[in-house]
Amino acid sequence: MMKRKQPWSRARKIWTSLTAISLVLAVLTAGFGYYFFTVAVVRSDKSFITGRAISKGKPLYVEQQAFLTASKTTWHLTAQDGTKLVGNYWKADKPTTKTVLVVHGFGVDHVAMAPYGTLFHKMGYNVLLPDNRAAGKSGGKYIGYGYLEAKDMRQWIQKIIKHNGQQSEIVVMGASLGGATTMTLSGMSTPTQVKAFIEDAGYSSTYAELFHEAQDMYHLPYLVAWPLIHVVSIYAKILAGYSIGQATPTDYLAKNHKPMLFIHGGNDTFVPTAFLNQNYNATKGIREKYKVPGAAHVQSYATNPTKYQAKVAKFLAKYFK
Repeated sequence: MMKRKQPWSRARKIWTSLTAISLVLAVLTAGFGYYFFTVAVVRSDKSFITGRAISKGKPLYVEQQAFLTASKTTWHLTAQDGTKLVGNYWKADKPTTKTVLVVHGFGVDHVAMAPYGTLFHKMGYNVLLPDNRAAGKSGGKYIGYGYLEAKDMRQWIQKIIKHNGQQSEIVVMGASLGGATTMTLSGMSTPTQVKAFIEDAGYSSTYAELFHEAQDMYHLPYLVAWPLIHVVSIYAKILAGYSIGQATPTDYLAKNHKPMLFIHGGNDTFVPTAFLNQNYNATKGIREKYKVPGAAHVQSYATNPTKYQAKVAKFLAKYFK
């Protein structure tokens, strides 16, 4: 006669199997999470990023070259965590206390914002284009998704004031991650010399942006993407010193009471156009928005240079003499 298996024996086998499966899933989640952490946060060449420089014959190439060939001064800064940062300062043709701090995006360096440097220089401003941490000639291993960069920009602002005096008038402008940096900075108690902000193509939260990319680039379902992004956040907290939740521009916009112009391409699929209204509605300061029909990610200026310049100039004329 065969012995019947005891219920506790079957339960133990089931429990053992479930434990083994859970451990395998945990290891896989940790492994894939670390992979996505290296893609999203660790400094490296991001093959999926374009727009590092503009080719000859393309819109804004002339503006890019004007900045790159101009006589500029190299500025240096040591961030609070010891990271060595490098900036490119282009003095206005006529003496002025007005300066624009221009912040670039993810996976590129200041060259990507060179046309904007020329745009503001033509308006009579001094221009400072830093390389963000973990980009260009600046040091650092980890990208901060606007949170770490905003802290760095506060130090760049102090350097501008020290260089140009207490009468300095400063506007901060950024695109993509630079836009997120600008919005985050706006809620970080900036000095009175900062008069206004311009953000172009920024995301409302890093969680939302990473989740969008997980679905758009990797086609991951929600139940896979959600835990992976949280694992990325854990790695970011341990290794880079911040959590993904801290990099939420709308949280900082809720503390901002200074004027801001929000710009976004109407056909932006990398940082979806829907973020425009989310950001616009979050700020407590005077606000304006400009959606550029048909423009892809960070292509609003290139899509309609004349109108873009006019919108920016009209906005700044309200706050700068």
